[in-house]
Amino acid sequence: MVFSEWIAPMYRLVFKHADFLVINKSPGISVHRDEAMQGLLARISEEQQLSGLKLVHRLDRMTSGLLLLACHGECAAELAAQFRERTIEKYYLALSDRKPVRKQGLIRGDMERSRRGSWKLSKTQDNSAVTQFFSVSVGEKRRLFLLKPATGKTHQLRVAMKSLAAPILGDQRYAEQTSAQQWDRGYLHAYALRFELAGQPWSFVLPPDQGAEFLTGSSMKRIAAWQTPWELEWPALPR
Repeated sequence: MVFSEWIAPMYRLVFKHADFLVINKSPGISVHRDEAMQGLLARISEEQQLSGLKLVHRLDRMTSGLLLLACHGECAAELAAQFRERTIEKYYLALSDRKPVRKQGLIRGDMERSRRGSWKLSKTQDNSAVTQFFSVSVGEKRRLFLLKPATGKTHQLRVAMKSLAAPILGDQRYAEQTSAQQWDRGYLHAYALRFELAGQPWSFVLPPDQGAEFLTGSSMKRIAAWQTPWELEWPALPR
């Protein structure tokens, strides 16, 4: 098992197991079905000497943080099923420079196609995207969010933040373009994962290590208070 070894600018190896890897994906790296994704998987496969490496979930290009990879087909099938059944807990950090309409609670609504590949949150509840969240002030015009998606819709967290009138810093799609362009990255980070595999529980927590606004003393102090996010009293989910 290997912890916290810097491998390449594209990613950092966080944990290596016979069945799976956990990496810290850098912001700006794609894991979708394009050449960049294949480049990332090929690089990890070569460096870790794993020929059967499989992607079992995805992060947006701007999102950094924990990404779970299966080392072989059997593990990939099991983890993919858990993601579909929503038994894997995921927690994210985000920063905004806007005051949200609510400081904590539940964001719920159907995701609808908008313009140019974007999405928006509607008031209908037929097949809702559901996100639980807390937020705290981390300085003047800065608010840190801890987000727990209960569903896995495309751009769910980015749209949820926009629906709170607090789009994510540096989000080139959902924040105002003049505002988004001034930041050194998109400020969304996959912070924690918790799941069970072959009867053994696993949990990983990884603070961000890139992005000037994440690395301020005030932000890091608040993040440190959320080291076990699954123990917080989260807003109740709809029945």
